[in-house]
Amino acid sequence: MNSMSPASANTHRLSSFFLKRRGRLADQLFKLITLLFALAIAGLVVLMIVEMARDSSLSFEKFGPSFIWREVWDPVREQFGALPFIYGSAVSSIIGLIIAVPVSIGVSVFLVEHAPRSLSTPISFLVQLLAAIPSVVYGLWGIFVLAPLLRDTVYPRIQSTFGFLPLFKGTPNGLGLMTAGIILSIMIIPIVTAVATDVMRAVSRTQPEAALALGATKWEATWIVIQNARSGITGAVILGLGRAIGETMAVTMVIGNRAQISASLFDPSYTIASAIANEFTEATTETYRHALVELGLILFVITFVINAFARLLVWGVTRGQGKGAHA
Repeated sequence: MNSMSPASANTHRLSSFFLKRRGRLADQLFKLITLLFALAIAGLVVLMIVEMARDSSLSFEKFGPSFIWREVWDPVREQFGALPFIYGSAVSSIIGLIIAVPVSIGVSVFLVEHAPRSLSTPISFLVQLLAAIPSVVYGLWGIFVLAPLLRDTVYPRIQSTFGFLPLFKGTPNGLGLMTAGIILSIMIIPIVTAVATDVMRAVSRTQPEAALALGATKWEATWIVIQNARSGITGAVILGLGRAIGETMAVTMVIGNRAQISASLFDPSYTIASAIANEFTEATTETYRHALVELGLILFVITFVINAFARLLVWGVTRGQGKGAHA
């Protein structure tokens, strides 16, 4: 065999050294670029908070922390408070969750445990299609279809049966907290269903299969799956809550847009998002504009905390099940 000359061997070693060094530099450059992308997202969030805090300084200086629990909203006298909007956002979102969560979990259980593949695929597609419908379309449907139906048929029957309760007093005109909650329930069903379905599919099949082998019914085996996925389902519900609180156009079109706190679910109300959308172009004074920006800051913090907590719950379940699968 022909042996390699010393010069050729040195050249080969140098070439290998530079190739390895170039590969390490490329890896380090790729790692640095992806790190910069991640830091850019974090920096963008921080920048948004800083800018909104700066643009709400006049409101914060004038009203301080009491802005959160003040009930008055009077642009003429420049007296502002966020409590009516927080109340409207919270109540409409809770109504949406009360309606949407049982439906979403029921759909998830059916898709994971009972539906054949030929049926689960089109149902999943239809549920996801609800998320693709624009918010303004939901609002138009709420105004022209849902509100008249509720006003003429549903609300009178509810009031005739439960009218003695403060929640169902007043004169229902089809627009109010209850209508906004129903619209929100339809809008959050896709996200709650999708996340709950993924979490339930991540649950190990050994426990329900063992329960069936020991003579458990199908429902008892399904309940085991739900119990194992409860943290993730809770995260899905909280994600739906974050989606409902931040919804703007559809709620603005059906909630009535009146800054008041009323016990009746038939009365008009206001949410933080709808107030910003409706009144920002009408903010003729600096204090008025800063008060609206402070509302936006409150909404940003609420949705950020809710979504972060929900993601942690879902991540904890799926990560735990992934570890169990690899064990």
